[in-house]
Amino acid sequence: MTARLIDGKALSAQLRDGVARRCSALKARGVTPGLAVILVGDDPASQVYVRNKVKACEDAGIRSVLERHDATLTEAALLARVQALNADPAIHGILVQLPLPAQIDSHKVIEAIAPGKDVDGFHVASAGALMVGRPGFRPCTPYGCMKMLESIGMTDLRGKHAVVIGRSNIVGKPMAMLLLAANATVTICHSGTADLGALTRQADIVVAAVGKRKVLTAGMVKPGAVVIDVGMNRDEAGKLCGDVDFDGVREVAGWITPVPGGVGPMTIAMLLVNTVESTERGA
Repeated sequence: MTARLIDGKALSAQLRDGVARRCSALKARGVTPGLAVILVGDDPASQVYVRNKVKACEDAGIRSVLERHDATLTEAALLARVQALNADPAIHGILVQLPLPAQIDSHKVIEAIAPGKDVDGFHVASAGALMVGRPGFRPCTPYGCMKMLESIGMTDLRGKHAVVIGRSNIVGKPMAMLLLAANATVTICHSGTADLGALTRQADIVVAAVGKRKVLTAGMVKPGAVVIDVGMNRDEAGKLCGDVDFDGVREVAGWITPVPGGVGPMTIAMLLVNTVESTERGA
């Protein structure tokens, strides 16, 4: 068996087309979706991520407002900027790029964002809404993973067992909640879980989100399972790779996401979806 690829680039392109159509409809009513992106410091990876997000906004018809600040920016000054953007009716979404410099409490900044503009889905109000099944913004990466499952016909996951490797508040826990909402049975663990393979071999869906190369190998996968690779790493040659031993696992799994070209493009696509949805709610 050779796994079929879940093409994140192609699926994200479809979603972006949908966002562009929704933006056009809003503009016809005199409303232009606006996303404010705040970048503090000069972290190279953050600069790349922000550049990609801003370009994606422009391509879809969303007005992006990029604010760059020195790494010496104080927490009070950043909180003041967030409050100003909360009050700006032309801004429908606010994204503060992480990580932030050591002098700034990231949690405090995220909680300062108005829940209605929390298009990254990190606010505690967004997490609470997700937990109880109320409308709210889903974190972009887990949301993108769910869209990938939907694209292969996996919508109602009743009777399916999903294992999420990675317990972070950004991916792991929200991913588990979204899977539960789709009626899956979910086990959440981490790379150091005792006999991890015994758990993953039972799973119909495995989501690897650890940030560690080859945390999931072929012998740890149930034949025909769906494998979603959220990891972003570099191999010995400096080539981008995920958390999954792709060459080995693709010979066992039924479906698999590549790195690059899998979850990454979906994360940005879902940011656009959340932003246009925020605009529609207020229009």
